[in-house]
Amino acid sequence: MNIPTINNLKRVVIIGAGFAGLQVAKKLRRDKYQVVLIDKNNYHTFQPLLYQVATAGLEPDSIAHSIRNIIKKTKNFFFRLAYVHYINTKKQKIYTNIGDLYYDYLIISTGSVTNYFGNKNIEYFSLPMKSITEALNLRSLILQNFESALLTNNIKEKKSIMTFVIVGGGPTGVELAGALAEMKKYILPYDYPNLDDKYMNIHLLQATSRLLDGMSEKSAKQAYKNLKELGVIIWLNCLVQDYDGKIVFMEKNQKIESSNVIWAAGVKGSIIKGFLKEDIMGNRILVDNYLKTIKYKNIFAIGDVAYIKSYQNGHPMMAQPAIQQGNYLAQNFNHFFNNKKNIKPFIYKNIGSMATIGRNKAVCDFPYFKLKGFLAWIVWMFIHLVSLVGFRNKVIALTNWIIQYFHYHNSVRLIIRPFYRKKNHLKKN
Repeated sequence: MNIPTINNLKRVVIIGAGFAGLQVAKKLRRDKYQVVLIDKNNYHTFQPLLYQVATAGLEPDSIAHSIRNIIKKTKNFFFRLAYVHYINTKKQKIYTNIGDLYYDYLIISTGSVTNYFGNKNIEYFSLPMKSITEALNLRSLILQNFESALLTNNIKEKKSIMTFVIVGGGPTGVELAGALAEMKKYILPYDYPNLDDKYMNIHLLQATSRLLDGMSEKSAKQAYKNLKELGVIIWLNCLVQDYDGKIVFMEKNQKIESSNVIWAAGVKGSIIKGFLKEDIMGNRILVDNYLKTIKYKNIFAIGDVAYIKSYQNGHPMMAQPAIQQGNYLAQNFNHFFNNKKNIKPFIYKNIGSMATIGRNKAVCDFPYFKLKGFLAWIVWMFIHLVSLVGFRNKVIALTNWIIQYFHYHNSVRLIIRPFYRKKNHLKKN
């Protein structure tokens, strides 16, 4: 990896440049530690806005920012673009596609991956949306479907390629459903005047009795109402059993014919090989109240991949807990060299949650009050705008949002990289 050894500095290796890992990398004292940050991408992704990339509301470069640009103070800091395959906890080494590396301290912030709950068919045929690449695949598919629908006179085929099934009624599913519904309302008549929008149907499937499980009942009902007004077909208490690329199979013999299933029904920790079964709980790495792994005194886990056993069901797998854990761990490492021994355990401060359902429509839950409608939408935009990394990204996103507010159909919808569907005959049993 070509990382020099500095005798008087402990080496801290951070795997993952998501919300949690980035906070640690930025705030660790470089006069006390040599910091090595490893990620499979050379950019940080602002994942809450992936759905806007998927629906052509934003370009990918407005929600991604160069890691090297974020961390400009390069003293005793090294970034390497690599995949970590294995962690040897005894030898204190990580093994990657570009070589192996010794660590004094290891911080795992690998985030999460899509959870298909063991269903191989759904994993094979459905579309996830956890990365910029996946969001671009979805964008291409949506636009290609509109083009294909113009070419066929077969009504059944037209309906299938214009029917979108979103599985998962959390913030991602709700926001994506709202964005697709607005595409149907504003884009289809403008870009495709010869395409009858009655064939485009958006289904949102939720396994529980309400949308937005992590938010208040009031916000859930408002989101339900807003989506229904936009024409989204909502299925509650609906558990998806299988999908063969053409038909979604649900309980009670219910079916939906669709070529497009977008899987937003859950995530699980992205765990690197090298840990034992007892180190894992709920597909996440077990840590104590100080974010240290239970068995390994020099290995820490933060963000989506970490599970604090004392916190029921672990912390929400969202940006805020990850950011807070990253800040907390960096402070602890820095306090260690300031001889501060009264380190307190990590306590998550819930500062609120929110979801947008479309223009002028959003819901916000804060500790002491709740918002809905236009004001909530303004708050949602402001918070996401200030959270974006980089001044350029903020300006681009804001400019896009302003233009789209007054001229929604003016956003650019280009099929730069065609997406090719997986064929049924390629399915592996």
